[in-house]
Amino acid sequence: MRIDTLAVGRLKAGSGEQELVARYLDRAAAGGRAIGLTGFEVAEIPDGKTADLEAAALLVRLKPGSRRIVLDERGKTMPSKQFAGIIADWRDQGAPATAFLIGGPDGHGKAARDGADLLLSFGAMTWPHQLVRAMLAEQLYRAVTILTGHPYHRV
Repeated sequence: MRIDTLAVGRLKAGSGEQELVARYLDRAAAGGRAIGLTGFEVAEIPDGKTADLEAAALLVRLKPGSRRIVLDERGKTMPSKQFAGIIADWRDQGAPATAFLIGGPDGHGKAARDGADLLLSFGAMTWPHQLVRAMLAEQLYRAVTILTGHPYHRV
């Protein structure tokens, strides 16, 4: 199953955030191959004038048959093992891809939230997209380590 991140906004080249995201996604990709997880790539779209325009731009980039996880402060929080379990379940059910949508400064438009397979929150606080990408990349790597039995996840 392919793992895609679709994000509003761009990380600046040479930024510490960009390097951190790349490091975790490279690790996830390396470990994920053995368990049927591939891709781990980020597609960026420019900030739009409204959350609805951004939602439309994100949805156009979804691969056919993708499961959709929308990162939203109003979403569900969960432990890392449960997150890993969802990814494994969708993989085992034959989903071709899972896409994680990260909104812009005004959050997600209605179209992005409607029909999502999961609204996921990293907590009640609002996070800048740079940090959300880094936190998502780390959680994807952590999910791979949980699913492969690697000792990175110690809780």
